[in-house]
Amino acid sequence: MSAHKVDHAVFTLERHYDAPLSLLYGAFADEKAKSRWFGGGSDWDMNSRKFDFRVGGHEHLSGKWKSGMVSTFDAYYHDIVPERRIVYAYHMHLDGKLISVSLATLQFIAEGVGSRLIITEQGAFLDGYDDAGSRERGTRGLMERIADSLRDGAVRDLPTPDVRR
Repeated sequence: MSAHKVDHAVFTLERHYDAPLSLLYGAFADEKAKSRWFGGGSDWDMNSRKFDFRVGGHEHLSGKWKSGMVSTFDAYYHDIVPERRIVYAYHMHLDGKLISVSLATLQFIAEGVGSRLIITEQGAFLDGYDDAGSRERGTRGLMERIADSLRDGAVRDLPTPDVRR
């Protein structure tokens, strides 16, 4: 049997935000706004960041956890409909080893004075990396960080999604 295997997982998360659609969408489309919530929190030091939000653009984020482990996120934007939809593919590395490749679809819906975000992710977890639901839990944690950044303009020290095993 080959050491090369793949396990698949799919999840969908929804959350209402007490913020207008333009502000929620901006939390993804604007580099400064996204940097307020997208990262590892206080247990993580950023090594590098690149943000090119456009169809065909590339986003990169890499940092080191207090444990010494380095996580790297690289995304490629395939479809952007302002204030409606973002579709991107991304891969994750831990200490230089490719652990997953995913397709993420974000949908933005106006709801009264607020807005709703629906995230669907389809992931391929590679060569024995056992996600055990941590990507879904991590995404749920990031959704809470978004809410906090929309509420008062700065992400406080919140529980950090744990991508470590």
